[in-house]
Amino acid sequence: MKKYIFCLIAMLLIMPNINAQTTISLNANDKGRVFEGIGAVSAGASSRNLIDYPEKERSEVLDFLFKPKFGAGFQHLKVEIGSGENSTCGSEPSHAITREELLDPKPRGYEFWLMAEARKRNPEIILDCLPWAYPSWVGNRFSQESADWFVAFLEVARKHYGLEMNWVSAAQNEMGTNLNWIAKYLRPTLDAHGFSKVKLQAPDDDSAYWQVFDELEKNPEFNHLINAVGYHYVDGREPWEIDQKAGRDATAKAKQSGKPLWASEEWSQSGEEWGGKGALYLARLMNKVYTRDRITKYEIWCPFDGIYNQIPWPNTGAMQADSLWDGHYAVWPAVWAVAHTTQFAEPGWIYMDAACGQFDPVTWRGSHVAMRNPKTGDWSVIMVTDEKQKVKIAIGEGLKTGTVYVWKSTEKDQFINQKTLKLKNGSVEIELEPDAIYTLTSTTGQVKGSHGVVPESKPFPFPYTEDFESYSSGETPRYFSDQKGTFETCQSPEGGMCLKQIVPEQGILWYNNWLLKPHTLLGDLNWEDYAIESDVLLAGGDVEIGGRYAERSKLGVRWILTSDGRWQLNWQYTTLASGQIEEFKPSDWHHLRLEMKGDQITGFVDGKKLTTISDKSGLKGMAFIASTYNQNLFDNIRVEPFSPE
Repeated sequence: MKKYIFCLIAMLLIMPNINAQTTISLNANDKGRVFEGIGAVSAGASSRNLIDYPEKERSEVLDFLFKPKFGAGFQHLKVEIGSGENSTCGSEPSHAITREELLDPKPRGYEFWLMAEARKRNPEIILDCLPWAYPSWVGNRFSQESADWFVAFLEVARKHYGLEMNWVSAAQNEMGTNLNWIAKYLRPTLDAHGFSKVKLQAPDDDSAYWQVFDELEKNPEFNHLINAVGYHYVDGREPWEIDQKAGRDATAKAKQSGKPLWASEEWSQSGEEWGGKGALYLARLMNKVYTRDRITKYEIWCPFDGIYNQIPWPNTGAMQADSLWDGHYAVWPAVWAVAHTTQFAEPGWIYMDAACGQFDPVTWRGSHVAMRNPKTGDWSVIMVTDEKQKVKIAIGEGLKTGTVYVWKSTEKDQFINQKTLKLKNGSVEIELEPDAIYTLTSTTGQVKGSHGVVPESKPFPFPYTEDFESYSSGETPRYFSDQKGTFETCQSPEGGMCLKQIVPEQGILWYNNWLLKPHTLLGDLNWEDYAIESDVLLAGGDVEIGGRYAERSKLGVRWILTSDGRWQLNWQYTTLASGQIEEFKPSDWHHLRLEMKGDQITGFVDGKKLTTISDKSGLKGMAFIASTYNQNLFDNIRVEPFSPE
């Protein structure tokens, strides 16, 4: 009997107390850091497809991303300063590919457009920029040329889009910074060109966490120049578990510095799912990094999935907008996980530290943060649960009293307005469901936005034909997704328009160079039996057309023509057949055609069949064109279901 009683007592001690209640006391005098917003990082070519969407659906997607009190309502947008080199899911074009273009930098790509659309919807959105790689002419990433290149990006934003940037991330993405460069080159160059109000954040790194504070402590000048300190994945990446111990917590020195601390790239996961690494994890992590680290800005990569499915990192972001040909998009649960903070607090609100914490000290699966508006006394409490939870919220003096509004998200339904609560003796009580997100607030005006019926998803247009005659010079044509280099429209030597690879030489890379040569993709990963053809004009090096794309570092089936008339049929790096065209005229346009049916692959030049081989290495995948770092031209591109001539 004694043994039985002992076991019963032990069980009662370890069982959760389902009647326990957590009291969260809100106090207007409670000290805390200033909330700087929830943002997103448009970079790595992750946003490529949205700009070419049908206008109606494109505007709807932008509303879900940036319109306040409608969807995610991102409050900060950081974009890539493109370089023409691969930066994750592709290569983004540079505003100054050559030194000469510094005199008249170009508004290439879609990041300037995206910033303008974001600010159109939210005039208060905070804009920021950061490079992943650099054009070759910069020479050294921490040079005067580099500073000039940074500043030229800001000048394009101002001149062509009327945008004033708020921040520059003074670093190379995840490659650190150089404080001497900031002091000697970047800050003086910004000031000299009318950008003295632009603030600097550094080191935007994913290593040596918080060690920059040792340098800032030693040098007051550096400390004055850096307005915020940001790091990536401060809670770790794999296994993406909320209680993992990555050892990246903000140091006491960082938290005591008083300098704003940022999670400047976080959570590169899919917002399509609720549990696992999805929306609920995102909400838990946003609460955790303030409570644990006093991080006041949180930026996800990426805002939405805007890439083809065969490109690395598909389905990453808060929503999906990758189907430009039919306008289909998807609003994922992560949009509403973000909205639980962004629709209830704005940059400038203040955290109430005593009201930020864990429901259970052994896990971050359940947590709460509270913020207040210092001007109006409005307040909001964002709570994420693990188990069922009883909560009492006590409203102190100096904070708004009256009706308490409740919003709730679960796996079944997201961002649902609940029955309001009435204060009783200055407090409210509520029972929270497990694995849910709640916001209790004194504010109103929140909306679960909707634009009605979304177009159905359809296959990529097939057959596909492009002669580029509908474009002006300097544009990126629809459907083309550059992976290395930059392909843009230009005047053809014989009149009309064509496509040109414009990057003159390989730039300063981000990490190692994974990619074989400049190339651009289009099509569907499930394409099998088809032909691709194109007219080409070689300025030097070689060009290729290809299909059954398999790996970006090796391409796929490759039909290659050099400027001296040599041809080669490859599967990735393996040469399957090769030869020489007699009396080849490099100054002439030539026509390439590649046919793929089953394991039979045939290559043509100027209508003449040069080889047919059998190879089963790759039997499906997207189409592509490629070029060496020469200004080679392509025209009259066609991709069609295979049919023998």
